[in-house]
Amino acid sequence: MEQQLARYRELEAKLGDPDVAGDPAKFGVVAKEHGSLTKVVKPYQDFLELHEAIQQTEAMLADAELKPMAEEELATMRPRYEALKTKIEDQLLIEPGEDFDRLIVEIRGGTGGDEAALFAGDLYEMYSRYARTQGWTIENIEHSPGEAGGFKEVVFGVKGEGVFQRLRYESGGHRVQRVPKTETQGRIHTSAATVAVLPEPDEVQVEINQEDIEWERMRAGGAGGQHVNKTESAVRIWYRKGTPDEMEVKCQDERSQGKNYERAMRILRSRLFERQQQRLHKERADARKSQIGSGDRNSRIRTYNFSENRCTDHRIGVTVYRMDAVLAGDLDIMVQPMLDAVKKEKLAAAT
Repeated sequence: MEQQLARYRELEAKLGDPDVAGDPAKFGVVAKEHGSLTKVVKPYQDFLELHEAIQQTEAMLADAELKPMAEEELATMRPRYEALKTKIEDQLLIEPGEDFDRLIVEIRGGTGGDEAALFAGDLYEMYSRYARTQGWTIENIEHSPGEAGGFKEVVFGVKGEGVFQRLRYESGGHRVQRVPKTETQGRIHTSAATVAVLPEPDEVQVEINQEDIEWERMRAGGAGGQHVNKTESAVRIWYRKGTPDEMEVKCQDERSQGKNYERAMRILRSRLFERQQQRLHKERADARKSQIGSGDRNSRIRTYNFSENRCTDHRIGVTVYRMDAVLAGDLDIMVQPMLDAVKKEKLAAAT
């Protein structure tokens, strides 16, 4: 933290340098780094100030007249001190390049037909409600409706402070156990959906060479009225077509071909970045033999059982009987225990 504080002060001095201030490109780079460091350094500065204030107040305990007032002040300051300490600890455990405030979430219905699509819709609503409680913004990017409701696939963006740190471990297989509306004999069916949480990098972090992509215009399919059926506004992009690295992205929700192309490129950039991060994460996970928070979208991470109102995270063995609250957007019930488990693991590895 002292190193980051020193760098922060160095950047502050640069922002006041006429040579930097007079060069928009240089100023922009410095201002961006300064801004990203501010949210890390500010809690540390508050921590140092509070630490000094606590020491001064503790010295007052030796004075019989001042002791009651000092004890009252310490009762307020010490919880704030511990909260700041925890916040700084959490910040230090964020690995370089993983402090994103924008991400793309992809939800796909898996096994279970119509019921899987309905469950994918439930997950979309759960994340949307959770985002609103956190003050984040949701941007719908692409969706494919299920025949009986819900989504075969839905892609959306989420933007806000701390969004990646709180949602990053949602990637994986989500399983639901319930009686479908179409079931006449009351039998419980098991269906599944997959969730992928993709950090949204900027163009500097993931550069895509134009010679590596091919794209085509096409008519959008599905519901949407005359415009969707008659206008070639949909876009399909192939990345390194015909190679082992091939990747395909399609966008059709926007009326403008240009906007669909832009959104498709955002999804492609996020998927490429995820591929890079998965390789890096595997190396780190192999080194520490960790299975928690692997981010493997093929692994089953959570089960939602409607008859028991039960929600279970299989990675850390946590079960709560408040599934209705979780699906209603109170996702911290499941998110916080996971974050605590990952933090405990990282702290153990650091000692």
